Amino acid sequence: MTEAIVRTDFPELTLVHRGKVRDMYSIPGHDDKLLMVATDRISAYDVVMDSPIAGKGAVLTSLSLFWFDLLGDIVENHLITADVDEYPEACKPYAAQLRGRSMLVKKTEPLTIECIVRGYISGSFWKAYQKNTTVCGFELPEGLKESDKFPEPLFTPSTKAELGDHDENISLEQMKKIVGEERAKEIAEISIKLYQKAADYARERGIIIADTKFELGEYEGRLILIDEVLTPDSSRFWPEDQYKPGQSQASYDKQYLRDYLSSLDWDKTPPAPELPKEITDKTKARYEEAVALITGK
Repeated sequence: MTEAIVRTDFPELTLVHRGKVRDMYSIPGHDDKLLMVATDRISAYDVVMDSPIAGKGAVLTSLSLFWFDLLGDIVENHLITADVDEYPEACKPYAAQLRGRSMLVKKTEPLTIECIVRGYISGSFWKAYQKNTTVCGFELPEGLKESDKFPEPLFTPSTKAELGDHDENISLEQMKKIVGEERAKEIAEISIKLYQKAADYARERGIIIADTKFELGEYEGRLILIDEVLTPDSSRFWPEDQYKPGQSQASYDKQYLRDYLSSLDWDKTPPAPELPKEITDKTKARYEEAVALITGK
């Protein structure tokens, strides 16, 4: 059985950032590169669970690599290699832990906003819509049902929160004030194109990508795609054959985990409740099924 990797510790490398799922390291003598490691941590409601999903980091990495390759004609990405044998010498002592769950990437300046694209009304957008049909500056049609498809995908940015805090949806006008009008337009266009191509591809394989979050960074003055991309951690994946507007949907992502947590008497702040093995096993199975359907592996 695969042993879960919850936390990495590589003394010969320098830990730059430990996020909800990924540990990021700088490498001596390679100032223009970073080592990105996907652990088996899982978060929900911006809280990292104490119970990991064994093998999850490898699932996320394999899917990100697939999408980086498929979407490379739309925008450059930060991947240098995911082959551990090609990593710098300082990484070699940790090869066993890194294999299958890491990427050597270009060092970029990440944007201070999250690039969210929504093809369907769900989650926080649905909750906001029930109170007011104008959400984040978008005047949405009246009478939408939960999980309805939008006429066109919407680019809905949010601010980036510190670990433990919640991201906050912002309007396009607010984003323009942060990054400038031209950059904002470019970010939105890239994000919509990425979503559209991925959603069309996934739909042919029986998966609806309801929404997703992209990360973009600046590299030598241009925007490139960074971090993970179109994984069950950053997206809502719905089985097309079970899709029924007017309700929440069955999913291949961590909605199953969120639904379980919502059934508990927990205020969605740390410490996280212990997860039963049944919940972690079923969450893992959903992730693996999504990867198999999308990649054919």
